[in-house]
Amino acid sequence: MRYTLLLSIFFIFCSVSLHGQEEESVAREWNEILLESIRNDFARPTVHARNLFHISAAMYDAWAVYDEVSQPYLLGREVHGFKCGFNGVEIPQKLEEARNEAISYAAFRLITHRFKKSPVPIYQRLIASALMRRLGYDTTFTSIDYTRGNPAALGNYIAKKYIEYGLQDGSNEANEYANTFYEPVNQAFNPDQESWILLNDPNRWQPLSFENFIGQSGFSSGSTPEFLSPEWGFVNPFSLQESDKKVFSKDGDTYWVYHDPGPPPLLTNSREWDDYRKGFMQVLEWSSQLDPADGIMWDISPGAFGNMEKLPETEEETAKFYDVEGGIPGEGHPLNPHTGLPYEPQIVPRGDFTRVVAEFWADGPDSETPPGHWFTILNYVNDNPLLERKLKGEGPEMDRLEWDVKSYFLLGTAMHDAAISAWSIKGYYDYIRPVSAIRYLGQFQQYNPQIDNYKENGLNTIPGFLAVIKDGDSSLVDWNNIRQGDWVFYTGSWKAWGWRGFDLRSGGVAGVGWLPIRTWMPYQRISFVTPPFAGYVSGHSTFSRAAAEVLTMMTGDKYFPGGMGEFDIPRRQFLVFEIGPSVPLKLQWATYRDAADQSALSRIWGGIHPPADDIPGRIIGEKVGKRAFEVGIQYLEGKREEIQIEPNRLFFPNPVQQGNFVQVYAPKEDEISLIQFVDISGKVVEEFKPANADENRLLNISTAGLGRGIYFVKIIGKTVVSEKILVE
Repeated sequence: MRYTLLLSIFFIFCSVSLHGQEEESVAREWNEILLESIRNDFARPTVHARNLFHISAAMYDAWAVYDEVSQPYLLGREVHGFKCGFNGVEIPQKLEEARNEAISYAAFRLITHRFKKSPVPIYQRLIASALMRRLGYDTTFTSIDYTRGNPAALGNYIAKKYIEYGLQDGSNEANEYANTFYEPVNQAFNPDQESWILLNDPNRWQPLSFENFIGQSGFSSGSTPEFLSPEWGFVNPFSLQESDKKVFSKDGDTYWVYHDPGPPPLLTNSREWDDYRKGFMQVLEWSSQLDPADGIMWDISPGAFGNMEKLPETEEETAKFYDVEGGIPGEGHPLNPHTGLPYEPQIVPRGDFTRVVAEFWADGPDSETPPGHWFTILNYVNDNPLLERKLKGEGPEMDRLEWDVKSYFLLGTAMHDAAISAWSIKGYYDYIRPVSAIRYLGQFQQYNPQIDNYKENGLNTIPGFLAVIKDGDSSLVDWNNIRQGDWVFYTGSWKAWGWRGFDLRSGGVAGVGWLPIRTWMPYQRISFVTPPFAGYVSGHSTFSRAAAEVLTMMTGDKYFPGGMGEFDIPRRQFLVFEIGPSVPLKLQWATYRDAADQSALSRIWGGIHPPADDIPGRIIGEKVGKRAFEVGIQYLEGKREEIQIEPNRLFFPNPVQQGNFVQVYAPKEDEISLIQFVDISGKVVEEFKPANADENRLLNISTAGLGRGIYFVKIIGKTVVSEKILVE
């Protein structure tokens, strides 16, 4: 059904761009194709952070190769031991056309390669081919011989090199990113079953089983999804350093962990049990704020929300930080710095705001995943007429193409490194999720030592929030099984005041009320419940803070253009998990950090993370974002001095078909005197002088006089470089 719908969309897409804006750059159009491809793939934040980085970098390389200042990332460099040969190209007279063509072929080839095994590969291929056709490019052109000055061949060559690089970068792409050693220690659990949880280790992640698991992007991937990317710490980073990395051993396996925050609260002693219990009970408590009919109203404007400059450090500060009874955390912004006026209040039902925030930042049923979500926010910023396209807010304003390729590159580097850091921590610490922890905690009590489930640090009664279920409990008479008289199953166990889950009542809204803890569910879809990977640290917190730092440094302004970013939420049309919101509202953010902070908090309301997952993710994200920008800007400003042509890539192509030309790069005459082709017996069969090279120091040498076989190309000058070449 979904597949048929997507195919029908294709016919509309053939004649128009995704946004129908003629002024969009070709890089923007390919970014939209990439985001649409991610939405129609399995929801894999790590994989797609890598896709966003590699494809953005490929487009950037195709632009930078024609620039006198900026330096490519992969082209002509050695990156993590991968050598990408490149002999240079002439700056063409029709520069913009050449850039558009090279970018398009690079993006097309790489996107179609990366998504060829998606759930709907034909759709990805069709929309990518449709854009190529609309731009006037031939998708059957596959040459990689860029030496003749063909931008299409250059784009193909760049894509080829990124594909080769990706097949050896530690992601295990060749095997569909499969785990090589990780195994969960806990048995899988079906959250739709009203039962207690048995855990071998309540500190460790527990797989979930479903009759049919539907991932965040709406595709089924079996009944018990595996942990996504627990070994992602082995993936080649962009700017993460050796000093950021620790090597740990667990269960006989080795893990690389970047920006290690130390362990989360564990069940190892009474104090840590208390921290563990408090954190997960706070998730349960926040789920009681998801009722739009509870009469509580909040001001959700930037005047009341945001401006959280200092993260909590002590236990007391943390408790105060996450106490949202009086409203959203943050001091708010007294004035819009761009208008000089106060922000207009926006008073809405709390339960509408919390549900909208939980769903908006979860990315909805057609997810571009958190890193992709920040690319949509970047595109929103780039479309704002108040944006000045000045790197770091300085210098001349860039055209759309230059700004887009550079901004995508910078954001892509941070998203890639954020994924590596966060998932390296997730894989090693393997921390439990709220849906497992809350049901596990709900098994134990400390109010009566004579009862079998007594535990010294079990739950205790909290008036209005936690209580013991008694036979015939009137507060639960309308609950599913209990209204059928099955009291034996529940009596003596815990009930909590929280979101009532998928027993939707009038108007398609579950509301908040008393429910047995053994039935508690996060505010997510019943076919999804929780992402299939460990909680600590929060990927949303890490991705979002990293992105906020990049957008702030890139634009030279911590505020959205005009001092306001906003997203319209129509009444009763936005929510997917329930009907709602009950009133129209707008999500509004003054700064990029405000948006990132809201993203982080959304996961607590959504029942996905406790506070312990959040703050370390924000701290790491800030480090990652700043470092990625500092390194990335060096490429843009041409300051990566170590970028140079590698000696063993001084000729192209290799192997070469007999009769075709091989192109040899000849340094200056005062550095080199002779280039020789020598057969395996040591006989010189061809000889050339660099004086015959063209203005780009390139020699086009015919292989017509060479027989098939192996030769050595000797470049003789101050030193002698000798490399093998195969004539086929």
